[in-house]
Amino acid sequence: MKVVDVLHMVEGVGKTSYANNSRVQKAALIKARPSLEENLRDLYSTQLPQCVKIAELGSSSGPNALTVLSDIITVTDMCYRDKNHPAPDLKVFLNDLPGNDFNTIFRSLPSFFRDLEEEKGRNLGACFISGTPGSFYGRLFPKNFLHFVHSSYSIHWLSEVPKGLVGNNEAEAMKSNICVTKGVPLITKAYQEQFGDDFTLFLRSRAEEIVSGGRMVLTIKGSTEAEDNMWDIQLLGMTLMDMVAEGLIPEEKFRRFYFPVHAPTAEEVRKLIEAEGSFKLCKLETFMVNWDVQAEQPTLDLHSKAKFMAGTYRAIAESLLISNFGESVVEELFERFIGRIEKELAMKKYEYLLNLVISMMRKKQ
Repeated sequence: MKVVDVLHMVEGVGKTSYANNSRVQKAALIKARPSLEENLRDLYSTQLPQCVKIAELGSSSGPNALTVLSDIITVTDMCYRDKNHPAPDLKVFLNDLPGNDFNTIFRSLPSFFRDLEEEKGRNLGACFISGTPGSFYGRLFPKNFLHFVHSSYSIHWLSEVPKGLVGNNEAEAMKSNICVTKGVPLITKAYQEQFGDDFTLFLRSRAEEIVSGGRMVLTIKGSTEAEDNMWDIQLLGMTLMDMVAEGLIPEEKFRRFYFPVHAPTAEEVRKLIEAEGSFKLCKLETFMVNWDVQAEQPTLDLHSKAKFMAGTYRAIAESLLISNFGESVVEELFERFIGRIEKELAMKKYEYLLNLVISMMRKKQ
């Protein structure tokens, strides 16, 4: 399965939309904000372009991309003011796969600019925003074009299901879930190799597009040698397995379905960056995000929290699930997923998601 052909977040602003179910991703953005600000300051300490060209890769269709853009505008304005330099124009490219609902973002731009003007005044430079559909596993922009690249919760998505798994009788016989699972080295290795190929291509593509000294900040799901950190997707897989056992989903479809996400270790990422060679790794940090970002609301009961969490995964996974299992199973699947999450919350078995923040600088060309 080529991810570019089927993956998109749930569009619009309805109950199940990504726009209304992306608070976990927003929590990760907030945690990674210091790295974003530090890299922008470092960029502007060596160059002050009259027009700063920025790419937001994997922007999706919700408000998070504009939250990042607001932070970028704020830091840029402060840095240029500190140097008594006229505010630059900003050219911002919002990138995602062709199936992404760009229109939801574009419809929110007038209110975004109004709010920005009320908060910052009229002394900011002009800001031009456009969409750039396409896979970031390949070239998207001209050579030596971008000054800053940002991506959050996107680069852990693979370009395709790991090669050699679908139709592999050995892999299907050993399969116990829909993603990396401890104790199945064949599947783990396939995911690691696919991520390695994809991430290397990503770096090579950005190396062509980013100017010397340009910066890139990526936030992705991460894991450790001891923990694969895929328990959230594994819970979804267990729910699918329950439906297979009850004859609600054909076992053959389950055997052929792999969720195209890999959470690499910090060491995996470090080695791949060093091997590709175009970027200096400035910092590689980890942080945790509470799976239940509504935990600060103690009045919510477990069922309400579980419903909120299931909504997060429906918003990101629905297109893949429909493509493989059909639309008729979705409602039943996520009702069951709510129940499974509620049981896990009651046992306090899972609470946090590990994340990596990767800060890089394009080496001199």
